[in-house]
Amino acid sequence: MNVPPHVTDRAFARLAEIAELTGQAKSLRVAVEGGGCSGFQYDIKLDDPAADDLVLEKNGQKVLVDQVSLPFLSNAVIDFTEELIGARFVIENPNATASCGCGTSFSI
Repeated sequence: MNVPPHVTDRAFARLAEIAELTGQAKSLRVAVEGGGCSGFQYDIKLDDPAADDLVLEKNGQKVLVDQVSLPFLSNAVIDFTEELIGARFVIENPNATASCGCGTSFSI
């Protein structure tokens, strides 16, 4: 059974900041696509909801996951991190058996 991913308060807070800065209330789409150096890669972008998306919502902010990507993101944690190399949304995915240094590609 697929357990929906968890979105941290930090990720929702960053989404709110982005909405404030851009003046647009876009949702954060987290998708999994074939490709990347490890077989699959994350596609994270601002988008509008589609009819069959799983919508994770808090304080008016939304994170979207399409039905095809959902099994790959079961039990994953969607977070926002600020490090020396930059600030970005990150995915901690227990389903990934390997990942590469870029942090956006993984294998199952």
